Amino acid sequence: SYPWAVRPMLNLRRGRAEDADQVSVTGADMAFAETGTLMLTSDATRPSTLNFLPENHIVVLRAEQITGAYEEGWRRLRGQGENGEFMPRTVNLITGPSRTGDIEQRIQLGAHGPRRLHIIIVED
Repeated sequence: SYPWAVRPMLNLRRGRAEDADQVSVTGADMAFAETGTLMLTSDATRPSTLNFLPENHIVVLRAEQITGAYEEGWRRLRGQGENGEFMPRTVNLITGPSRTGDIEQRIQLGAHGPRRLHIIIVED
């Protein structure tokens, strides 16, 4: 049998992502059905490195966080503050895994972020 106590398959930690990290699991602030785009914001407790460094990014999203269009999403985001003018330090809009065609005119995955993006939608 596999010695789980000595060699666990999964090491969990919180905080910034590091170069060696293979997977990050984060929440999202919102998602847009119009384009399949995620909105992720950062602050002191949610570093944006989690969205870009690991090869695999798993996002857990509540169904009620999905809106139709970008305009509604920005309205919701602004309305989160006490005076209705909240804007976070960073807003990242992510539509699928990272890809580029700049390298030898061939599609390369993972050039500027995760190679794989998985979204888990949870209904309350």
